[in-house]
Amino acid sequence: MGPINSVIEGDCIETMRALPAGIADLVFADPPYNLQLEGELRRPDNSRVDAVDDHWDQFASFADYDRFTRDWLAAARHALKDDGALWVIGSYHNIFRVGAILQDLGFWILNDVVWRKTNPMPNFKGRRFTNAHETMIWASRTRDQKRYTFNYEAMKALNDDLQMRSDWTLPICSGGERLKDAQGVKAHSTQKPESLLHRVILSSTQPREVVLDPFFGSGTTGAVAKRLGRSFIGIERDAKYASIARERIAGVVPAPNDAIEVTRSKRNEPRIPFGWVVERGLLLPGTVLHGTQKRHRAKVRADGTLVCENATGSIHQMGAHVQGLDACNGWTFWQYEASKGNFVSIDVLRQRLRADLT
Repeated sequence: MGPINSVIEGDCIETMRALPAGIADLVFADPPYNLQLEGELRRPDNSRVDAVDDHWDQFASFADYDRFTRDWLAAARHALKDDGALWVIGSYHNIFRVGAILQDLGFWILNDVVWRKTNPMPNFKGRRFTNAHETMIWASRTRDQKRYTFNYEAMKALNDDLQMRSDWTLPICSGGERLKDAQGVKAHSTQKPESLLHRVILSSTQPREVVLDPFFGSGTTGAVAKRLGRSFIGIERDAKYASIARERIAGVVPAPNDAIEVTRSKRNEPRIPFGWVVERGLLLPGTVLHGTQKRHRAKVRADGTLVCENATGSIHQMGAHVQGLDACNGWTFWQYEASKGNFVSIDVLRQRLRADLT
């Protein structure tokens, strides 16, 4: 079995170096944060906090952590397509070091995104502000990269038709989503919520593209990728985590193909001349179009132009002409009578042709 849609057990640096160059469209990385915890963390009632004290998050020095970061980022860059991108998440302990190193390696930062947690862990000692957010860096592979995927319209639709901002308010992974072992203990100490990965993957990939996660853990990236009709490559050095991830992903049901398509940016939609509407018989020559207020009329000609008030031109020119304006979007101004007394925008016909093309 090839690396696509599989969990590879091994060192992420060596494994990514061995992958074919340009295999991934997107890398999402949740590396060790190097939290530098000293001693146990306890609540005011002296109960112990289940903090992140795993061996994989411990480094002897900042220099060791920086070497590790440089090596995995370089390997990830090798695995990325020329038009690919990287997301990496971290806390104040590590994200600034990661950001500087990825810039040194030639990545170009597109955004930093703040994940503001709706239910963060309190600061029990009361000596600092409650640490209520983590930071994600979104970067293209190079500064001169002309293309990268950003599904702007999809993000706008996800956000109730408002531009998606760079501060995301989402809950931490808890409740039924949190994976636990037979004893009720967290299966992974830093499991990320699926809502976070849903937003990352939906924003930065197209259906059937490949998402690489070099710190796969319990498999959140793979589970969300599979549900959204994307492929994944997971790399995890801990056999227990790898097993948990495989079992989890096996139970995911992919969404149907017609449900995973993302809303296209208008700039990326194919151009449809009005003449195509006429030549394909969606409107016959001689059809009378009406302006939005029904005060203006124009007749469709066989070559896709309109004639009205002793003038001839495109749907846009004639829309501007009858209103005495400098410009007009003819697709939204002109309507046709689809049935008795039922007037419909001709833009519906354009969308029908676009659907046929895609």
